[in-house]
Amino acid sequence: MFAPEDLTDDKFLCGKLQLLQPRKGYRAATDPVLLAAAVPARSGQSVLDLGCGAGAAALCLATRVSGLALAGLEVQPAYAALARMNAARNGVALEVVEGDLSHIPNVLRRGFDHVIANPPYYAPDGTPSPLHSRDTALRVGVPLSVWVQVATRRLNPQGWLTMILSADRLPDVMAGFSPQMGSVAVLPLAARQNRAAGRVIVQARKGGRAPFRLLAPLILHRGDAHDGDRESYTPIANAVLRDGSDLLAQIG
Repeated sequence: MFAPEDLTDDKFLCGKLQLLQPRKGYRAATDPVLLAAAVPARSGQSVLDLGCGAGAAALCLATRVSGLALAGLEVQPAYAALARMNAARNGVALEVVEGDLSHIPNVLRRGFDHVIANPPYYAPDGTPSPLHSRDTALRVGVPLSVWVQVATRRLNPQGWLTMILSADRLPDVMAGFSPQMGSVAVLPLAARQNRAAGRVIVQARKGGRAPFRLLAPLILHRGDAHDGDRESYTPIANAVLRDGSDLLAQIG
């Protein structure tokens, strides 16, 4: 468990959501907000967040879409406890289960309308972080193909998988899709105009038959370079990251 003095109280979505996070270790930033904004969920549907951390993505989604049945799987007990605390203090019902993705607990062996994930980005052979919790959150232990396979098994027919990940890990995720998963769409996320995409949002539907789509990049910041300590989000990025808007609606 994290001691109270080791936590910060952070505002997301212009204060609509407040999350306790560790001062040191993995801290949610824009990725879970973008992930949540891309999920085509409707009130009354069920959502499973694989690797939910402190609950940022699931709770951002709940802020935009009310009436969801939310569940999260988290391997680190301290982060699972934070997710429960964050859900309670924001008035959101979130079932948080501690467990390993490779051996998903029986309580989560049911169908969901949506599965979301913000899996670790870094290869297992890199330099580890001195903070074990941060290293676990950021470094791939379970192959990304396994994340996709687990998500596929947990999805109801016609259910959606939505993931955000480092652009260089996209081939690993695509390779993990079985013939069950179709209607694949990839949204590149670029920090600025004329920059390579550093992140991608990948979406697929169980039983979907639509052709593959590579969408135009979402540019997050105005201008060619950082020009000082001031707000520089593009209008679409601002609507999503500040106002909690539906990303798919914003990009058309």
